[in-house]
Amino acid sequence: MNEKFKKYTDEDTFSKIVDFPNITSMWAHCVSAYGDNIAIVDSESYTYNKLDKDVCGFRTVLKENAALPGSLIGILCPNSYGFVKAYLAAATFGTPAVLMPTHLDEMTVFGIASKFGMKAVVYDESLEEKVKVLREKNPAVALIPSSALSEEKTPAVPVPSEAPAAILFTGGTTGKSKGAKLSQRAVIAGTRNGCYGIKEIFEQRYLLVLPLTHVFGLIRNLMTSLYTGSALYICRNNKDMFRDVAVFKPTIMVLVPALAEMALNLSAQFGRNMWGPDLKTIICGAAPVAPYLVTEYDKLGVTLLPGYGLTESANLVSGNPEALNKPESVGLIYDGMEYKIVDGELWLKGINMMDGYVIPEDNDIAYEDGYFKTGDLVRIDDEGFLYITGRTKEIIVLPTGENVSPAELEVKFCAIDTVQDCLVFDDDNGRLVLEVLPRMTKIKASGIEDIYGHIKAEVDRINNTLPSFERINKLIIRDTDFVRTPAMKIARNLNGNVKK
Repeated sequence: MNEKFKKYTDEDTFSKIVDFPNITSMWAHCVSAYGDNIAIVDSESYTYNKLDKDVCGFRTVLKENAALPGSLIGILCPNSYGFVKAYLAAATFGTPAVLMPTHLDEMTVFGIASKFGMKAVVYDESLEEKVKVLREKNPAVALIPSSALSEEKTPAVPVPSEAPAAILFTGGTTGKSKGAKLSQRAVIAGTRNGCYGIKEIFEQRYLLVLPLTHVFGLIRNLMTSLYTGSALYICRNNKDMFRDVAVFKPTIMVLVPALAEMALNLSAQFGRNMWGPDLKTIICGAAPVAPYLVTEYDKLGVTLLPGYGLTESANLVSGNPEALNKPESVGLIYDGMEYKIVDGELWLKGINMMDGYVIPEDNDIAYEDGYFKTGDLVRIDDEGFLYITGRTKEIIVLPTGENVSPAELEVKFCAIDTVQDCLVFDDDNGRLVLEVLPRMTKIKASGIEDIYGHIKAEVDRINNTLPSFERINKLIIRDTDFVRTPAMKIARNLNGNVKK
């Protein structure tokens, strides 16, 4: 499987990327193969054997609270050992887990737990206030502290591959957030895909800075780390991120572009790679990756690999092992995915796709002819490399009737080396506006004093290559970052010209 990625690593490494029918069998293999390796570092270090012992004990806690195979539980925890222990216990016991972002308020926690029919909610003691309403209004839902443990060991269950493993919420950047149901098979497929296209992938060191309630953090950061016998250092507070880097010295980072950009700016400022001397690879996604990041990290001796995925696809759809040669591409589509392009939009089905949204009516417009309609506009080159050119919901229809993809234009303007990020939108008169966050480290290093004039000249240069209807009519320079989602994507509905 995925033979097209074979040339990017050695034969022995490639041969170890194997399939498992469920998370139970994957985890049993990890414990057998890497038992004495460090699995998780969170204040203290936990080996795979120790984590497995605690997972066995936490299955007993679930059982004692009537969370039996087939029943649904919630996990309301920050990134922590408790989260990892609870999720693995649930996944290997056949109790699918709803991963609840910690920013949810107490009424939302109560509403989700009640509406979804959860048997229990595992919560971190620091979030006691978040479960207060649930405790008072729905005492039938057991509340389990994530620190709970039993000396009695409950064995894992051979969960069917088609059984649900997790429910994750979509980001809701352009619409309401929805709960996507991911099967055991889908989680395993996404986890395995995370291994392809990387020269050294087994027994590495990861730093976790993405939320585990986000599909990128759960699948590519946690699950692929465990699958490969690697160690995962949990950064509890992103303000301490670079202190943790100095302590742990990661070899692989999983990042959204905004974090990769921030570290690159600091690296330029302090004259050293802020991710540390041992870092070799950055997996970057969850938002458009500027080609600039690929080339600039290469100068630091770090390979930055863009990829593409969705909550609905258990994260990974494609990965780019040829980033230096094709920095604007999100890579080759993984095996096991069926796709077609309809009117420019990518439609998907396959082993790593969700089993639908929790609310049935959300599925009515999401699927057609058995395919999930991603909403992403794409093209594929002659070598099979995928490029994202826009979003169907974000298409701007001008007064002339012309359609403009803001994302496709943003890729062009983000290629300007003094542009850190940008947003294209239309104003009330139907004119295209470009809002730019400058890359100040590059501007200062280049001695540029007239920031607006410099960027305006670069925008005009690109404008001259575009059809008249795609040209920018107004430029805005920001002095603060865009409003972003928890996954660090630009929140389009909170930036630019929002039409009510």
